[in-house]
Amino acid sequence: MNAYPFTLFKRSNRPYYFVAYKDENGKCLNPISTKMKDEKDAMKVAFDWLRCGIPKKNTVVNVSDLSLKDTARKIKNENEAELILDELKRLGMLKSYVLKNTPAAENCIEYLLNFWDWEKSPYINDKLRKKHGIHKRHCKLQWQAILRYWKPFFENRLLGEIATEDIDGFINYMDKQPVSASRKNGVIKAGFQPLRWAFGKGKIEKDPTLNHTLFSGEERKRNILTPTVAAAVFRTAWVDERAKLANMLAAVTGMRSGEIIALRYKDLGSDCLYVNCSWNIADGFKPPKNNETRTVELPFPDLVHGLFEQAKQNPWGVSPDSFVFWSEFKKDRPIQPYLFVDGLRAALVKIGYSEDEAQKYLFHGWRHFYTSYMVRRLDKKLLKSQTGHKTDEMLEHYSNHETDGDREIIQKQEKEAFAGLLPENTNRFFIKREPLKFVACG
Repeated sequence: MNAYPFTLFKRSNRPYYFVAYKDENGKCLNPISTKMKDEKDAMKVAFDWLRCGIPKKNTVVNVSDLSLKDTARKIKNENEAELILDELKRLGMLKSYVLKNTPAAENCIEYLLNFWDWEKSPYINDKLRKKHGIHKRHCKLQWQAILRYWKPFFENRLLGEIATEDIDGFINYMDKQPVSASRKNGVIKAGFQPLRWAFGKGKIEKDPTLNHTLFSGEERKRNILTPTVAAAVFRTAWVDERAKLANMLAAVTGMRSGEIIALRYKDLGSDCLYVNCSWNIADGFKPPKNNETRTVELPFPDLVHGLFEQAKQNPWGVSPDSFVFWSEFKKDRPIQPYLFVDGLRAALVKIGYSEDEAQKYLFHGWRHFYTSYMVRRLDKKLLKSQTGHKTDEMLEHYSNHETDGDREIIQKQEKEAFAGLLPENTNRFFIKREPLKFVACG
């Protein structure tokens, strides 16, 4: 019986002796060539390796480690591999691992891009199926953020490889980007949402987005006009009177650009507007923000008349569904939204602002203008019923219920707040036409 902890032997077609060390159970492991032709020399090498380790390229492997390698070679399937890897994690010798042919083995960037792909994303499909608010424009912007910022940093990484320290590294990477703090945070969140969704669906073992501090910093201040300057702007001649009408409407209602663009003839009331939808080039018609329609009070007869006259000039025909702010290029499209802000800035230059100063004003600034001047005049419930803003759940619930006298209060305060803001004869900006006759659009 061989008392040595190994066995020496020659193979018939080889000149050298091989040594096969034994594991703790006396079973021989895979043989290794000693590169020796003489048995005594081979025996000496075998004992030297047993004592000092087996040379392997730039390292030395202990004989005791050979049994581990032998065990690894005998792994038959992924379940057995997972048992060993889990034990290494338990011992603290392995932080994470990614098994082949599992969801975690998906390319990270491909996953993030597909998550925001309107046609491919299971997340988007689930949102739409459950009638949650999500829009193509938002998804496109998130997709672009992944492509521009996440891809250069995480390219060729697997989804399951992304760890907390990798996210820390990405946040440091974003710190060096020449964009605002809010933009940096937006880019980071474009990746956080799909990673959290992957964790929730069991695609990855840990959520790497937890416990990170995002960027702080003042948001870009919205420049709003004073009532005096606003009145001067509306009393000067504009290149495009549609843009002037839209700006006046935004100033005295706080409506969003997309809501104004989406207005159709049927949305015009005698002293109010029915905000039933919004519009953008990616989604077309979509529900207003927060998915709720509302009635906006408009106690300015000249402005209401101006909206009716604008709607009647639609060159594609007039019907209940025709646009108020129509496009002269396509019958199924409204006016291009950039014309609103371009018109505003041109008017500011005309009354004495420099080009640089005029560029600081956005069409969305009218929403801040309206809210700033009305917040002292209306209680929050009434104000939110006009702007569509929301805060806590109870306020959201009660803002859906109009009480007696609400309309009169809103209209009275709007008249007092914006008295003298609009030109006296809004309808003088519009071409006189024959009495309205509805025709089919398209």
